[in-house]
Order: sequence, then C-alpha cells, then structure tokens
Amino acid sequence: MIDFVVKRNFPLPRIQTGAVLGNSYLGVMVWGGGSSFNISLGCSALWDHRGGMEWTEKQNLKNIHARLLAQDIEGMRELFRNTTASIPGQPNRPSLVPVGRVAVNLKEGCRLENFQLHITEGLLEIYYDCNGENRIAALRLDMEDKGNLAVYCSDIASFEVKDSYSMSNGALEKISIPAPELLKSDDGEGFVNSLPVDPGFGVFAKRFHHLLSIRFDRDADMAALKERLLNMKECCWSDLEKENKAWWGKYWSDIPKTRIGNPALEELYWFGLYKFGAMTDCSGWPAGLQGPWIEDNDFPPWSGDYHFNINIEMCYWPAFRANRPDNLKPVFKMLTDWLPRLRQYARHFVNIDDGIMLPHAVDDHGTCMGGFWTGCIDHACAAWMVQMMYDYCDYYSDEAYLRDTVFDFMKGVMRVFQEMIVRKEDGSLELTVSSSPEYRGCSMNAWGANSSFQLAAIHRLAENLITAAGKIGAKCDPFWHEVLEKLPKASIWGEGEGPKDIREAWLEGGAEIGLWDGLTLKESHRHHSHLAGICPFDTLDLEDPAWQHVFDNTRKRWIANGMGQWSGWSMPWAAMLHCRLHGAEAAELMLEIYKRTYTNEGGASLHDTAFSGFSLMGEWGRSEVMQMDAAMGAVAAIQDMFVQSRRNVLYVGAGIPKWWEDAGVEKMPAPGGFRVSCDFKRGRCSRLEFTATRDNVLKLHLPVSEKRWKLPGNAELFAPGKVAIPMKKGETLVLEN
Repeated sequence: MIDFVVKRNFPLPRIQTGAVLGNSYLGVMVWGGGSSFNISLGCSALWDHRGGMEWTEKQNLKNIHARLLAQDIEGMRELFRNTTASIPGQPNRPSLVPVGRVAVNLKEGCRLENFQLHITEGLLEIYYDCNGENRIAALRLDMEDKGNLAVYCSDIASFEVKDSYSMSNGALEKISIPAPELLKSDDGEGFVNSLPVDPGFGVFAKRFHHLLSIRFDRDADMAALKERLLNMKECCWSDLEKENKAWWGKYWSDIPKTRIGNPALEELYWFGLYKFGAMTDCSGWPAGLQGPWIEDNDFPPWSGDYHFNINIEMCYWPAFRANRPDNLKPVFKMLTDWLPRLRQYARHFVNIDDGIMLPHAVDDHGTCMGGFWTGCIDHACAAWMVQMMYDYCDYYSDEAYLRDTVFDFMKGVMRVFQEMIVRKEDGSLELTVSSSPEYRGCSMNAWGANSSFQLAAIHRLAENLITAAGKIGAKCDPFWHEVLEKLPKASIWGEGEGPKDIREAWLEGGAEIGLWDGLTLKESHRHHSHLAGICPFDTLDLEDPAWQHVFDNTRKRWIANGMGQWSGWSMPWAAMLHCRLHGAEAAELMLEIYKRTYTNEGGASLHDTAFSGFSLMGEWGRSEVMQMDAAMGAVAAIQDMFVQSRRNVLYVGAGIPKWWEDAGVEKMPAPGGFRVSCDFKRGRCSRLEFTATRDNVLKLHLPVSEKRWKLPGNAELFAPGKVAIPMKKGETLVLEN
C-alpha cells in the first residue's frame, strides 16, 4: 500500500462535497468555507421502518400476468400499492433518517485552505491560515466504539449542534417524527430525538480545551439516552490515534499491492478502497446506496435503501479481489436473516414453500418498498446476490458455508424461476413474464418473454448449482441441466449477420442480443442489463464462432445509442464490458470519463452528472445525488483490468493499456481459489505468479509477452493461447519468459 493522501481545496459548499470518515455505522462529511466548517453526521442503521408494501397472496404471478395482458395499469398499481399510501402523517416507505451536524467556527482571522485525508490511518487534517500562520485542525472517528468522533483544534471560537428536524424544512414533521429535545451543559450542547416506532437517537458535542468530543448514540429509552450524552467523557486523542492506526493498518495489510499506470485511476482505486473499508467493515451495518454518508438536512434519495438490481452488488464488488472476504459477511447475514420473509414472498408469488424471492428495493428488514412492480418481480436480484455468495465460497474456498448455507439458498432461488418458466410444445423452456431493469420503467409494456438479463442470471445460477453439487457431494436436480440445454442463453433479436458497413450498424437487420423477445435496445439506457451474459454473469463465450456476428451487432448498437442517458454507475460497468469487447484502452477511457463527469469537487460519486451537456441524467434539476455504487464499481473495474475470469479461464492484465509504463499486482485473489501476481510494462507481461489455496486446475489465457512463456511439464494447451495446469494447495507457480 502506498501512502496515498486525498487532497481538496476549500470552499466545499455542499454536504456531499465534504471529506469523509466512516466506520460502517457512522458517516462523517466535513465541508464548508471561510472560517467555519460543518461536520455532517449520517448513520447507516438509523431507519424509520414505517411504510412499505406487505407482500400478500394477491401479488401472485398469475394475477400479475393477467393484468399485464389486460393492460390494466390501475389494477397493477393497486397490487403494488404501499401499505401507508396517502395516509396523512405516514411515510410511503421506510427510509433512513438524517441525523444532524456540528457547525464549527474558527477564531477571527482564520480561513480554511484545504484538507488532506490520510487514508492509511483514517486521519483528516484541515489546513487553515490564522493571521498569516499555517495551522491544522485534525479529526478522527472511532472505528470500534462507533459513535465517537473527535476534533483537535486550538482555534475553535464556537460550535453549534444542529438537529435534522430543524434543517429539513418540515420533511420530518410531515411524517410525524417529533421535534427533538435540546440538551445543554456548561461545556457542551446537543439533542435527543425520538422516532415513532424505532429507537431514538441523539448527538452531543462537548469541548475539553483544544479537543471537541462528539457523540452519536441511540436508545429506545430516551431518558437513558439523554443521561448518557450529557455525561459523556472526554475522548482520549492519543488512544484514538493508536486505535485508528491499528485498525487501518490491518485493513491495508490485507489489500493486494497494486501498481497502476494512470494517476486518475490511481486515486479512484485507493480512495475507493478507503471508502469501501469505511462503509463495509464486518463489525458494522450493511451498506445501502449511500453507505453511512446520509445527508443531514433531508431524507436520502431512494430512502438510502438496498437496491439489488445492480447497486448493492456493485457496492460490494471490491471485496473479492481486495482480499476482504469478511466485508461481505454483514450483507450475506442480512439476507439469511430475512429467509422467513423471502420464503413468504416466494410463497405468495408462485405458491411454493421451498422458494426464496428477493425484491429489488427493500429496507434493512427486507420490507419491500413497493410501487415499482417491475422491480418487485425482478427475480434476477436474488440470483445476483446468491451468485456473490457462491463467488465468495469459490474465491476463498469456504466449502462449509457453501454446504451449510449457500447451496440451499441457491436451490430456493432456482425453485422460483422453475415455477416462472413455461415448457413450450417443442420442449424448449421460456420465461414468459420478465423484465429488464428499469427499461420502460413500470409501464404496461415494460415486460416480455425471455429477458436477456433474467436468462443470464438463470444460466449462471444453474451452472453454479451443478458445480456446487459436485463440490459438496449433493444431488443435482435434472431441471438445472434442462435450463442449460433448453432455455435460451439470451433473447436474440433479428436474423443473419447484419450490415457490413459500420455506418449502418444501428439500422434494422442482423442478429443481436435484445432486451427481451421482440425488443432490441432502442435508446441509450443506464442499465446494460441485456449484456449481463457477458458481465457480470459470464454465461456467454465471447470466443464462440457461432456467436461472433451476434456480439458484433450488439456492441455496435450499444455504442451507436451512446451514453446520453447513463448514470454514474453505468460507467464502471461499461468499463468491464468494454474490456471484454474492445480492450484495455476503451475500459480505461470509461473510467476517466466517470471521474471527470460523475464525481464532484470533493470526489464523491454521483448518480447524475456533475454538470450539464453529457447525459440527460444531468438535466433533472434535482439536488445532488450521491451513491456509493459507482465509486465501488470503479474499484472493481480497475481490479478487472488486472485479473478477470471468462468462462472459468483467468485473464491476467487484459485491461492494462499498452501505454502504461509500469503496472502490476501482488497476490490478488481470483476465482478458483488462486492468488495472482504479475508485472507489466507497456502492455507486455514479464512475470506471472500463482498460488493455489486449494487443489485445483489453473486455466489461464497467456498474456502478451516479449518472449515465449516457459511452461511447466504438466501444462496442457487446451485452446489457442490457453493452458491448463494442475496445482496443489499451497503450491506457487512462477511463469517467466
């Protein structure tokens, strides 16, 4: 790990432009200008659990299909109406609740200049000028006692604790959240705020000479909470420094050493990995759309919930190749804790007792947000999350978890698909009712048979089930093999090879991957879901000769439709697709565009563009929308440049551009339980090293090198440029040329 420091200049005028600290529970954003800075607090566990949709027997597949065929939009709305819809004083859906802020005013003659965030130890330094003298205010967040924050500064003139209720312009009052009780002592101030059905919360800040201690806490007993906050003890700065250095030192010691040949991508990578650690630690709360960095003056966009049609998956992608498997466990545990509810959803949807169904948007209890019917029935959400559970077992050789938990979870997800799939007269299988994420929204034509996104998810699930059964000695269901043999891998739109003239690539004609049967990609769309068989589900073989014209036509239309309706998280996903379809240079460009276009002046990742003129997602006129998916997706896309798998073959350095002078990685985890090291100079590989964490066969695509690779005697060439090498657990193999 390099000693990377994130630097930004003041003023930072908005909450989400601030410097960030986080401990997977409490999120801190420091922003401001002139002689004052704000410490905005958010909490990833502070839910108001009222509202949402109770999934009942009426929301079954038969009823849904009938309403779709009848174009009964009012009937569909009634099926998926929120429980508390239109009830005065009640929220439509659950939401994370804003906390508040501490506003700090420095002495006269002080002016903020910049901040430096030392990601190696979680130290935030604010540099300011005080009557011509350079000085520093330092902030640290406790990574263990998750409600503690401290500011060390010799020039604090005053501070004020502001509650979210008074800053929300009536938003909290509108849904019956009561006003807070303000707290005051000789050297501190704060508030406590009860919630209608959930434990309340409070913030208190107390000054101890040059140290400002800040405490966030929760309790259902408001009197006890008030007493604890008023009697809070001074934070010991030296103890906090020691704890921060130890915690972050351990975190970074696990991360593979990586050399990136592009400074712009280098910041995306290291700053992204810092944020990943700050929002997903195994001792904290599962990260939703914004992690713990929730605005302090309003409810967060989309309630800050868990979106499982790409966003949460993307938030957790870095864990696999960052050697941080434990960071996945909170979100996996959350899913398994929901099992009774997920089985109930499956029971109501397709009338089975052994199924598991996960709607696309839920709170931390698994309550469906409701309203958006296409997302509610998007069963690929469950398949995608269970793929990640399976991948964890594969990367980290956790056969016990695969046998005891994941295998049954996979079977439950497949059982729902089995009930959704129809056997046609010719014996083939069809997914009659399906959608592609957010394409056509929730209109009555936002569905069709054989969504390519859903098909890819089903095929990946079937392959994983068959492989898992072999690993743990379980019996295979014949239906899984039927899926691979009789269910289409993708919905193919059009026929033949299509136009040869690339200028006509977007015209009708030629077979390509469609959204669903009868529909191709007609416009720019932020979800690249019809391409999910390429990435992330990896069910389509890009080197299959029979599919070459399909891939060629598909990618041409995708490019021709452009990026005019893409969101921030579209870019890293596109980088991973381009890496496979077009190569390293195109992948690098997508990430550079993302950094320039979808991050703000503080480096926060945005859903919409930071300025007008690139995408319609920057033309809404709405407030700044920060989400963590794009930032984490960028980390994963950079990891992908070094190590990726295609149809069970490892590709090392496939995304490293030829102009990078020096690039490499040490001991990066890979599918199959391997750890990969490599060195590249100007696009050519000089060294490969693999360590096996279990007995397995290394299947490798040999990267471009100056000379011929020297292979061991047991290496077998099974395709042009591809070798299979059996390895034993603990064995290290070094390939040189």
